[in-house]
Amino acid sequence: MSAPIRASSILPGRREDIELHTADGLTLVGELARPLGRDPVATLVCLHPLPTHGGMMDSHVLRKAAWRLPALADLAVLRFNTRGTGSVRGTSEGAFDNAVGERFDIAAAIEYAEFAELPDVWLLGWSFGTDVILKHGCDPAVVGAVLLSPPLRYSTPDDLAVWAGDGKPLTVLVPEFDDYVRPDEARERFAAVPQAEVVGMPGAKHLWVGDAENVLDEVVRRVNPAAPTPLPRVWDGPMETGDASAYADRTVAAFADRPVPGPSRD
Repeated sequence: MSAPIRASSILPGRREDIELHTADGLTLVGELARPLGRDPVATLVCLHPLPTHGGMMDSHVLRKAAWRLPALADLAVLRFNTRGTGSVRGTSEGAFDNAVGERFDIAAAIEYAEFAELPDVWLLGWSFGTDVILKHGCDPAVVGAVLLSPPLRYSTPDDLAVWAGDGKPLTVLVPEFDDYVRPDEARERFAAVPQAEVVGMPGAKHLWVGDAENVLDEVVRRVNPAAPTPLPRVWDGPMETGDASAYADRTVAAFADRPVPGPSRD
């Protein structure tokens, strides 16, 4: 019997706890989710929102990607806590470093994906994670990137120029009511990257509460165009239920109500 796919639904997949080891000597905790009984057709390496404001590998869009996309879109999903970040999975070594030391974190994740022979590696970043991708993610092993709610706080025009020169596909999903950069400003600033596709998401806000399904549809359209979209909202088969209550307080962290560390955008 078919059942609705809810926020806490976990669809079938192969999930394993992993550790990443950075070039500067840290151990980061994470998880790799893969399709059950078949190989993935592509891979998402996920970079979470700002850890000083509740961001972590379990932030709800990334958690839902890991719980759904191996079954719905044949994708592998690798998510992890950057340095100093904690979640139910555990806490990574080190301390938050304003998108500087995090260059070692994203490099370790890409290296792990290569070592595990995961196919077609795409980066999926949300908020702070988009800055880490823009600054440090234009790697030869990466096919392209999808950015959610990019604040463009830590990344610079020089970082955008690297992506422009490389030509890797870059999709930018921008909420209509984002707290930092809204669609018109995003189009203006990403005009420096000719291949960047800026998609305004009507009615959405920075935290994507109530819009995760739409985000995952857009991600899958870029990463595995052969998968039917919109993705199913019901599932006919075995399905587990995760404990979403463990994340509730951090999922709704008030980004706009607290100062965000980092360089000025002015």
